[in-house]
Amino acid sequence: MIRRPRNPASPVDRPRTSRVMSMKILLVGLVVSGASVCAAAEKGAPLPRSSPEAQGVSSDALLAFVDAADRIDAMNSVMIVRHGRVVAEGWWSPYGAGSPHSLYSLSKSFTSTAVGLAVAEGKLSVDDPVLKFFPEDAPSEPSKNQKAMRISDLLRMSTGHQAEPSRPKDKPWTAAFLAQAVPNKPGTHFLYNTSATYMASAIVQKATGTTVLDYLRPRLFEPLGIENPTWEASPQGISAGGYGLSVRTEDIAKFGQLYLQKGKWNGKQLVPEAWVEAATARQTSNGSDPKSDWDQGYGYQFWRCRHGAYRGDGAFGQYCIVLPEQDAVIAITSGVKDMQAVLNLVWDKLLPALSPSPLAADDAAVEKLRSRLAGLTLRPQEGSGSPAQAANRKYVFPANDRKIESIALEGDGKGDTLVLKVNGAEQRIACGSGSWKKGRAALGPQLPEQPAAASGAWVGDDTYKAKVCFYETPFVVTLSLKFAGDQLLFDAQSNVGFGATKQPQLVGKAE
Repeated sequence: MIRRPRNPASPVDRPRTSRVMSMKILLVGLVVSGASVCAAAEKGAPLPRSSPEAQGVSSDALLAFVDAADRIDAMNSVMIVRHGRVVAEGWWSPYGAGSPHSLYSLSKSFTSTAVGLAVAEGKLSVDDPVLKFFPEDAPSEPSKNQKAMRISDLLRMSTGHQAEPSRPKDKPWTAAFLAQAVPNKPGTHFLYNTSATYMASAIVQKATGTTVLDYLRPRLFEPLGIENPTWEASPQGISAGGYGLSVRTEDIAKFGQLYLQKGKWNGKQLVPEAWVEAATARQTSNGSDPKSDWDQGYGYQFWRCRHGAYRGDGAFGQYCIVLPEQDAVIAITSGVKDMQAVLNLVWDKLLPALSPSPLAADDAAVEKLRSRLAGLTLRPQEGSGSPAQAANRKYVFPANDRKIESIALEGDGKGDTLVLKVNGAEQRIACGSGSWKKGRAALGPQLPEQPAAASGAWVGDDTYKAKVCFYETPFVVTLSLKFAGDQLLFDAQSNVGFGATKQPQLVGKAE
């Protein structure tokens, strides 16, 4: 399990100036408006809303997409924008519109944007050699290929490495990157390389004197109204670049809309059009499977897609999909194992629904869609067992890597609370019955205390299960407590992960 850590060094909120809007569009929860919105979003304002039909999209087709997505039971949010207007949006509870979400590798597209802005300001060139920026970390005798590696090679994942350089705890990440052999000529060998994106972030910081996070604040985040972005940093204080950015679903949609508009926002060119064209074009080949959206070519930290589209994406299903031919943007956050399956839903269900002209108004279909989206939820824990007599006792565990010291389950099956002692700190996780109850939770070093929601139920007379959703991340952890006399068998399994998702069983004894 990988958490979305917060960078404690991230600057606090800064004052933002904004123009008073002649018409303010307020969104509470979910809105699918029945009328077309005429005014474009002002600086710092939400995107305008519209009925689907007014923008040439069938509400019935959107409903079919939502129904199919809901069956995955791993979607976190979706926002669909057509002709610059949001036509449908929804969050699977406990996820919500106001909560940030970890983007994982979708962060890379934002780092690319920072490079493009630095190029436009004359701070650097994509043809600059990487070694130029890190003379203190360079090998004493760099190889020919190391000398030939340029910023453009970092951006298109063609550094010449055979394997991705590590990011160790005990050594500057830039030094580790430059110490690794480069057996292939840069520009000739595609290798997905998160460390390369980190180097791009480090170069921006070297060239501008500020982190990518701070560099993008006045140039991108503030003009788009992206509030409180956070970005994980390396031990050296450099924005991770290839992952670690957290923003809201609508912020993802705004970023995609900016690229769809060739870098222009409210009449101002925020990102040079030439950079948008270069970053989203096919800069390198990465496969030939016509059915795979990972084989359509790669740009500057953007993936090419089928159907003339392109996207930024991140692990477990974080997407910013831009469809220039259809003038549409789709933002999705999720916790899926099969990322291609989500894209297939977009192509199969949404793409055919994007008509070139407005459709006849259909108020009944709009209301049905609105109601469906408003009621979205991850499935809470279900069960029909009876509380075990062994509950309401404290069980103590031997020392373990997860730092879980003890567990007790308080309640009667109607309002249960897990009481855990983790790394010396006691926490209480209230579990909703047939619903999600929000609070905070920690489940060891990989999942320290952060916002979470829980749902629990007895699934048998001796077994209680709880789902704990860390709703600023894709992770949902299922905890199983099996009571066996004076013992408690404790299991934990995450829905997704970069490695093993099931943790070794812990056995506790009643105190």
